[in-house]
Amino acid sequence: MKLISWNVNGFRACLGKGFGDFFYNMNADFFCIQETKMQPGQAEFETDGYYQYWYSAEKKGYSGTAIFAKKEPLSVQYGIGIPEHDTEGRAITLEYEDFYLLCVYTPNAQRELARLDYRMQWEDALRGYIKGLDAKKPVIYCGDLNVAHEEIDLKNPKTNHHSAGFSDEERGKFTELLNEGFKDTFRALYPDKVEYSWWSYMMKAREKNVGWRIDYFVVSNRIFEKVKDSFILTEIMGSDHCPVGIEIDM
Repeated sequence: MKLISWNVNGFRACLGKGFGDFFYNMNADFFCIQETKMQPGQAEFETDGYYQYWYSAEKKGYSGTAIFAKKEPLSVQYGIGIPEHDTEGRAITLEYEDFYLLCVYTPNAQRELARLDYRMQWEDALRGYIKGLDAKKPVIYCGDLNVAHEEIDLKNPKTNHHSAGFSDEERGKFTELLNEGFKDTFRALYPDKVEYSWWSYMMKAREKNVGWRIDYFVVSNRIFEKVKDSFILTEIMGSDHCPVGIEIDM
C-alpha cells in the first residue's frame, strides 16, 4: 500500500503546475494534501477510482486539507472534535478495518512565535485525539507538521533555534507524541539521511538545498515493522514543499 502526502500551497495553483500528472503517475492508494487554500467548488479535479474528502477552513483562501482514497472508508471525521480547533480545516480522519489514516496541517507558530501558545494547545489536543484513535486501532498520521524535530532535519539549526518550526517547545511536543508509542518513519528507517521537504521561496533556497524536513509519516509502533519504505520526493516541483510518502503492508 502506497501513501503520499503533500502540502500543495494552494491546490488551484498546484493544478496548473502538473499536480494531475504527478497524481496519476504515482498511482497511490491514498493521496493526502494540505494547505488547499480553497472552498468547496472552487476547483474541479477528476479522480477516477478515488473517493474525495475535502475539509476547508472557514476563512477563505486559508489552510485546508483533503484526502483521495481508492478504498471507501468505514467512517470519516472532519476535525478533532474540539470546536476551537475545528475552524481551519486542519485534520481529516478516515477509518478502515485495520487502521486510521489521519491527514493534518499543523498550525504555524508564525514570526516571533506569535501563535506559539495556540500551537501548544493544538499539539496537546491533537496528541490526545491521536492516542484515542490508537487505543482502538493503529494510526497512520501524515502531513505538514510544521516542525523540524532534530538538528539533522534542517540546514541551519543554530541560526534557526527559537524560530517557528524549530523552537524547543514545538520540538518537545513532537518528542512527547513519539514517546506515546509512535515512530517518525523516515528518521526511524534512515537515522543519518539528510533530505528536506520544504524550502523558502527566498534566497534561492531550493536551488541551494537550504531546507527543512517538516512533512512526515508517523505510525503506531505496533505497525512500524510493516513499513517497507519512507521517502521524500525532492525532485517534484509545484509547491514550496515536496511530496513525502511511505509503502506499508496493511
